[in-house]
Amino acid sequence: MAGAPEAALRLTWVQPEDLVGHELAQAAQDGREYGAVERRWLAAGGHRAPARAGASAEPAPPALRALAGELLDELAALPSPLAEREPTGWAAIRAACPDWPAPPARAVPPARERLTAAWLGRAAGCVLGKPVEKLPLAAIRELARAAGNWPLNDWFTARGVPAALLAAHPWNRRSAPTSLAENIDGAPEDDDLNYPLLNLLLLRRYGTGFRTADVASLWLDELPAGRTFTAERVAYRNLLAGVEPPGTATRRNPFREWIGAQIRADVFGWTHPGDPGRAAELAHRDAVLTHTANGVYGAMFVAAAVAVAMTGTADVHACLAAGLNVVPPESRYADAVRLGVEVAHAHEEFDAAVDALHARFADHHWVHVLPNAALLAAALTHADGDFTGSICRAVAAGLDTDSNGATAGSVAGALAGSPGALPARWTAPLRNRLASSVADFDGVGFDRLAALTREVATASDAATNATPQEAP
Repeated sequence: MAGAPEAALRLTWVQPEDLVGHELAQAAQDGREYGAVERRWLAAGGHRAPARAGASAEPAPPALRALAGELLDELAALPSPLAEREPTGWAAIRAACPDWPAPPARAVPPARERLTAAWLGRAAGCVLGKPVEKLPLAAIRELARAAGNWPLNDWFTARGVPAALLAAHPWNRRSAPTSLAENIDGAPEDDDLNYPLLNLLLLRRYGTGFRTADVASLWLDELPAGRTFTAERVAYRNLLAGVEPPGTATRRNPFREWIGAQIRADVFGWTHPGDPGRAAELAHRDAVLTHTANGVYGAMFVAAAVAVAMTGTADVHACLAAGLNVVPPESRYADAVRLGVEVAHAHEEFDAAVDALHARFADHHWVHVLPNAALLAAALTHADGDFTGSICRAVAAGLDTDSNGATAGSVAGALAGSPGALPARWTAPLRNRLASSVADFDGVGFDRLAALTREVATASDAATNATPQEAP
C-alpha cells in the first residue's frame, strides 16, 4: 500500500547495537576493565544484551549504531588477566597441557556400526532438545511433567498438556512442527547436524591437512548464511567483509567463547578412534575460524572425548578425562567440566545437580560454552554411559538443549557401539533420513553417512601428516 512504512529488517547476532551488551558481559567474565565503556554506552541510550533473542526489538538510530562499533573495538582492545592461562594458538595450548595424549601405535579404522550409532545418537539427542531450545529450565520441567514425562525419558509432546501451559511456554517456533513425538518424521534440519556434515565434506574435499582458510572456503560454497548463528554468523559476515582467518574470530565477535565450535567437532573424533590428540588438533584448526580460548577448547574437548568413545574399550568417564587432557588445565573450560563431574557425583538426584550448576553460571548467557560444558559433563557422568539417560539428562538440564543433547548422543551412541544397541523409540522415528541445508546431504541416510565417514577415516591421504597450522 502506498505510503505504508517499511518494516525494519532485524538481523540477529550481527547488529552492532546488540553486540555491545554481549561484549560487556564477556568482558566482565574475563576480568577486563570495562566500566568506562559501559557507562558511555548506557549514557548514550544503549541497552544491555537481549536476554534470549538474537536481536533487540527496535533498530538503533544511526549515531548509536556508529558508537556501538567504536565501543566494540575499544572493548576488544582491553587486556584480559586470563589471557596467559587461556591461549588460543596451537603451540601455546600444547605447551599448557602436560598430559597431552600420545598417538596410538597403530591406527585402527572406526567400525561402521559404531559410526552409525554415533550419527544416530547425535541426531536423536538433537531432535529431543529442539522443541525446548530457548525455554527456561522451569518451563522445560513443567511441560514434561504435564505430559507425565518427568524425569525425562521420551520425546516431548503436546498431548495431554494443558493449553494454558502451552501458551505460557510455547515450543521453539521452528522446531515444534518437526520435533515433537506426534510429528517426528525423519531428522529435521538443524545447525547441530549441518556442521558435522560440513566437516565430513571438509575431510572428503581437503583431507586431514586442511587449513582454517579451507574451512572458510567450504562455508562460503556450501553453508547458507541464514543457517549460521552467534559466532558463526559473525565470522561469516567478517569473511564477506574481507577479513581473513583467524581474524574472523575476533573482529566484533562477542560470541567467540560460546558453544558454536563445540557442536562442530564430532567428525574429527569419529574418524580418529583412539587418537584424541589428533582429533583435537583438527578440531582446533576448524574452531579458530570462529572462536578463541574457551570456545576453541570446547571443540577440542568433544573431539578428544568422542575419539576415545569410538574405541569401544573405554567408559564415559575415561572419555571425559581424555577430553580434559587436551584442554589447558588452568582454563575456565577445564574448571567447568571438572565442576560438572564433581556435582554429578555429589547428587543422587540429577535435578539437584542441575540446579547447582545453573546457580553457579547464572551470569552467563544460555549459549555460552562454559555453563553448557558443565551441564554436558554432569549429564554424561550421572548417566554413566546409558544412552537414554545421557541424552535425556543433557536436554533436561536446559540451556542449549539441542546442542548438548546432540553431543551427549554422539558420545553415548559411540559407546553403545551399534544401532541395535540404541532403544528403537529414539531411532525408528528418524527413519534413516536427515534433512539438511547442506545440499549434497539433504535426505541422506545415517547408514550412508557412516559409510562415508569410514571412507574418510581409512583413506590414505598424503596430507594426513601435514604440519599443524598455527593460530595466533
